Amino acid sequence: MDLKEKILPIKALIMDVDGVLTDGRIIIDSNGVESKQFDVRDGHGLKMLARSGVTLALLTGRRSPVVSLRAAELGIEIVFQRCYDKLKAYHQIRDRLSLGDHEVAYIGDDVVDIPVLRQVGFAATVADADPELVPIVDWQSSRPGGRGAVRELCRLIMQIQGSWDKAMARYRV
Repeated sequence: MDLKEKILPIKALIMDVDGVLTDGRIIIDSNGVESKQFDVRDGHGLKMLARSGVTLALLTGRRSPVVSLRAAELGIEIVFQRCYDKLKAYHQIRDRLSLGDHEVAYIGDDVVDIPVLRQVGFAATVADADPELVPIVDWQSSRPGGRGAVRELCRLIMQIQGSWDKAMARYRV
């Protein structure tokens, strides 16, 4: 099955956070306050993808108030944090959305993402992913995690599904 056949039925994009929406570094100051850096273009790409009708969800092994804040900013309502069994959480998300595996895309960057990547209809990873992921994914970004990889994926999905030009029309005056 080619890329187009895998992406056309996609109705939901589920994302890992650390290493995908961020560069994977976790910054903790001397007061124990955690911070993360997110790419504004990734965020805008996600907004565009959501406007095109694709449901967004976050699935992460860590718990962080920063993730909740970022999800709220982007309008992402489905957020699973502190997931030690990502495949179980994936099934909960998929079932909640009443979707088949072939209608779900997932992007991850590390070995803990492998069970979900093997299950979904479209599996993606970032340029700087753990090498174990490369042979099992359908697509790898040219950009690293937290530095435009998600925007690249949003564009790809929208281009293949035919919604990119319509989304871009609002910016062309």
